[in-house]
Amino acid sequence: MGIWQGRSRRKRTGGRLRPIRKKRRFEIGRELQSATLGGDIVKRYRVRGGNIKMRILTVETINVFDPATKKTQNTKIVTVRGNPANPNYVQRNIITKGAILETELGLVRVRSRPGQDGVLNGVRLPAAASGSA
Repeated sequence: MGIWQGRSRRKRTGGRLRPIRKKRRFEIGRELQSATLGGDIVKRYRVRGGNIKMRILTVETINVFDPATKKTQNTKIVTVRGNPANPNYVQRNIITKGAILETELGLVRVRSRPGQDGVLNGVRLPAAASGSA
């Protein structure tokens, strides 16, 4: 069954809202596909206006920016340590924006949107934050 992102057929009070038109194609949503740890797989999507979005399905590495040295380097992801979007994502190794990953360089917070950007960027957390996370 498809996902529909149009107007609800109910009011906030629970009363019925009579539709003024049928469903439209631009109101269709996409199925949820989460970025997880594994081999690098990226899927392309055509979106409105003929533009392209890249969705990461599985990923092994992340581009890490170190604020202390002002340098960026690519490093391997070990595991997901925390995810404010959903605590269950930690057990399933699902990566979203804001997730805290353990890498070979230390703890990293994800700053890109893996479901839309097609690339995984993050910022290295200070050593003091590493002990508390």
